[in-house]
Amino acid sequence: METDIESLAVLGAGSMGHGITEVAAIAGYDVVMRDIEEDLVEDGYERIEWSLGKLAEKGRIEEDPDDVLDRIDTAVDLAAAVADADLVIEAAPEILELKREIFADVDDATADGTIIATNTSSLRVGDIATATERPEDCCGLHFFNPPVKMDLVEVVSGEGTAESTIDAATEFVESIDKTPVLVRKDVPQFIVNNVLTPYMGEAAWMLDEGDVNVPAVDAAMVFRRGYPMGPFELNDFGGIDVFAHTRDQWDDPVPESIRSRVDAEDLGRKTGAGFYEYDGGDGVEYEPTQGGGVDTLRIEARMINEAARLVGEDVAEPADIDLAMRLGGGLPEGTCRTGDKLGLDAVAAKLRELHAETGAERYEPADYLVELVEAGHTGEDAGRGFYDYRDGGPYHYVSHDLTDDGVLEVTFDREERLNAFSTDMFAEVQRLLETVDDEAVSCVVFEGAGDRAFSAGADITGFTTADPTDLMDVDESIQAIAEFPRPTVAKIDGFCLGAGLEIALACDLRYATEGSTLGSPEIELGLIPGGGGTQRLVRLIGEPRTKELVYRGLHVSAERAAEWGILNRAVPEAEFADAVDDAIGDLADGPQTALKVAKRVISDGRDASLDTGLALESQGFGLLTTTDDMLEGVAAFNADREPEFGDD
Repeated sequence: METDIESLAVLGAGSMGHGITEVAAIAGYDVVMRDIEEDLVEDGYERIEWSLGKLAEKGRIEEDPDDVLDRIDTAVDLAAAVADADLVIEAAPEILELKREIFADVDDATADGTIIATNTSSLRVGDIATATERPEDCCGLHFFNPPVKMDLVEVVSGEGTAESTIDAATEFVESIDKTPVLVRKDVPQFIVNNVLTPYMGEAAWMLDEGDVNVPAVDAAMVFRRGYPMGPFELNDFGGIDVFAHTRDQWDDPVPESIRSRVDAEDLGRKTGAGFYEYDGGDGVEYEPTQGGGVDTLRIEARMINEAARLVGEDVAEPADIDLAMRLGGGLPEGTCRTGDKLGLDAVAAKLRELHAETGAERYEPADYLVELVEAGHTGEDAGRGFYDYRDGGPYHYVSHDLTDDGVLEVTFDREERLNAFSTDMFAEVQRLLETVDDEAVSCVVFEGAGDRAFSAGADITGFTTADPTDLMDVDESIQAIAEFPRPTVAKIDGFCLGAGLEIALACDLRYATEGSTLGSPEIELGLIPGGGGTQRLVRLIGEPRTKELVYRGLHVSAERAAEWGILNRAVPEAEFADAVDDAIGDLADGPQTALKVAKRVISDGRDASLDTGLALESQGFGLLTTTDDMLEGVAAFNADREPEFGDD
């Protein structure tokens, strides 16, 4: 997309600085990367060069790496680096006075209107912007590490930030193919770190009390609650000193189990020891059976309380918090959504219990949480919580649009997990198909967000936390696709595995890019397909090939899948959009009644006897001879023109 920003300077060539530089250069921007010493700049540039080579090997960038590198200049002199920049992003260490000095120097070296952004993760933007004469041009652009892989950028408004600055910064983030989430008020740590810090911190407080051990807590949060890392594992990964430093910045108490490790310089993976032993030890090691008896609600209640505080203080909306926690925190679902599932009354009760026992301020229920509970808005079961569920609730993982010609475009919108399906995601697809006015729909097109996956399968980690009754609903969701009365199309680009393949098999037509991969890898997890995969495959490609795919957990290329009959076509990447659009156009412009009847006759007749199938076909044919579409078709044929079919 076009923006008013054409060039930028990144101040800092460390892990964040060189990562931001690389992302912007890939997106087509001219970038000057600056650091205080030449060897630091050279090291950052070499890291970019290495990363671009890896991305090119994996087909993740369209350009030659050298062409991207040509857009990157380096500098040591700050004034020279920022002289021609429309946007300056400071990526220095988390030291307030250092960042203020940099902002003051940038203010002196640039003209009014140049946006000065900080990549701080924990400091207030306004506290840094006081070093300038134009706080209206200052904002936060908090990228997540590593910027090349992480999709989220928190766009932070300081107290004096102009709306035009936020608009331009947001457009810039979108232009580099990242997802912006607006932080409307200038609070320390913004969204993700505010909500994620209690995850690590509360686990450490529990360890201090002596009732739990490290592997048990991590196992409980991963295997019982579906988090991608346990809290101690995460603290080791990010650096225990980082946690302590951010708490010390704001005079927050630090658990002894963290403070003692910082004092001993056992800071996690980077030092070889932390909560786990890495050098000479087994590293992170915990099993599903170790998580019993851990009070997981205690940890999640703290996180949900922080989310409620952010909503109540108008820092962010629940949907933005949940998106940020998924993209920036790696959570399988947003924290507000988790709260609504657990019950906000149970969350508030747990916090009050802990506050009564300890008197610690961190357990004081947020005003907004209390307000929701007192109003009876306690979550999904009550019909309202952070979200309103009275009309089915919002769509968190599925985006959709009904075009003017009746094409229902459905996108599996969980790119951060390669569009892997959770039980909530299955339910959203089913709800959409059951509530949409199918008379207004000519066809449905399913695709995955991003360019890496249609869907990489079911989110197995999340499934370990689901009720058996929820898992039984998975097949109902896929069946809703198969039984939808209008034609359905799977638009496959990238991985189409497991549940993703089962969804594609439930569609009427399947097109894929030649670089896509299809397969049923469930056997590798000790499972079999659970959404009709075995039965639809065997009817489509026969028993021998079905058994080979399922028994061996094979991944096959799109070309092989087309050869076997799993796909209608495998299409080169450059021709893919046009090929699918042509098919969709035929469905959208075609005779809607005839298409509806054809789908029913083919689907119902497939598993019936030949005589029964022929009878169904005859009945359908007879019905269609009475329709206006048939008369229009005949008239168009006689006049040698394109037919103009109407609605049903």
